Amino acid sequence: MAEGHFPRLALIGIGLIGSSIALAARRAGATDHIAIHSRTPETLHRAENLGLGDSYHADLADAVRDADCVILCVPVGISGAIAKAIADTLKPGAIVTDVGSVKASVVAQMTPHLPATAHFVPGHPVAGTENSGPDAGFAELFDNRWCILTPFPETDAGAVAQLAAFWRRLGAYVESMTPEHHDLVLAITSHVPHLIAYNIVGTAADLETVSQSEVMKFSAGGFRDFTRIAASDPTMWRDIFLHNREAVLEMLARFSEDLSALQRLIRYGEGDKLFDLFTRTRAIRNGIIEAGQETAAADFGRPHGGDEDQGG
Repeated sequence: MAEGHFPRLALIGIGLIGSSIALAARRAGATDHIAIHSRTPETLHRAENLGLGDSYHADLADAVRDADCVILCVPVGISGAIAKAIADTLKPGAIVTDVGSVKASVVAQMTPHLPATAHFVPGHPVAGTENSGPDAGFAELFDNRWCILTPFPETDAGAVAQLAAFWRRLGAYVESMTPEHHDLVLAITSHVPHLIAYNIVGTAADLETVSQSEVMKFSAGGFRDFTRIAASDPTMWRDIFLHNREAVLEMLARFSEDLSALQRLIRYGEGDKLFDLFTRTRAIRNGIIEAGQETAAADFGRPHGGDEDQGG
């Protein structure tokens, strides 16, 4: 196989990430054949209408048969069931990976079922929007974004290198770390911010002294962008919080302590300390821009009504 190229690629699930992989792989010439599976007939039919793949399969085993690389693009809670269903059909030497935002749980679910003849390399492209479904995908989703791989020490180095090269072909940067460290990093950079967004939007919805029309009418940038995050796929995020609960709870405890400290600064009029905190956090924002993970353009670099915000 050429570097980063899989003759036959199987995508299990064809929502935002799966459809974007299909489009990006086609753009990059990273595969010759894309086999698509969805457990929902309507979704599979829509993927076919959009021309996302070369073959479409209602049966999991048929989808992965002879595939050189199998990518699970499903909610993390069903990773184990998928692994069990495809185990007996996997081609010897096939690379099996996923796109889940939680890694330790996915490893625990999938490892017992996958055969020794397959190379399991868990992965997570840190990219997304609040939209879902096969219509939501676009080839540029992974451009200049990070894909984190969490291989095991004993994983075949050639398989890891091949998968890393595939993601680079799709436009992503690639980093490797342990599943446990990944889950801690993503808890603070993605999972807790989403939880806070869900909570703030829920609080606004529950305020009896503020009407819904006022919430809609006076939604300035901060609240508006919280609602964008809070519009993300509920099934996916339910599974993320349940399957990364330890790391999320640890980060929430730290956040709660910091929030209490901030509350005291406001209560006692500690203006200098508030200014120092806001100056420090502004520097973090500038660092994200300098790292190429955001732009300095107005409205967070997004056109009004656009769908480019990152998540997952």
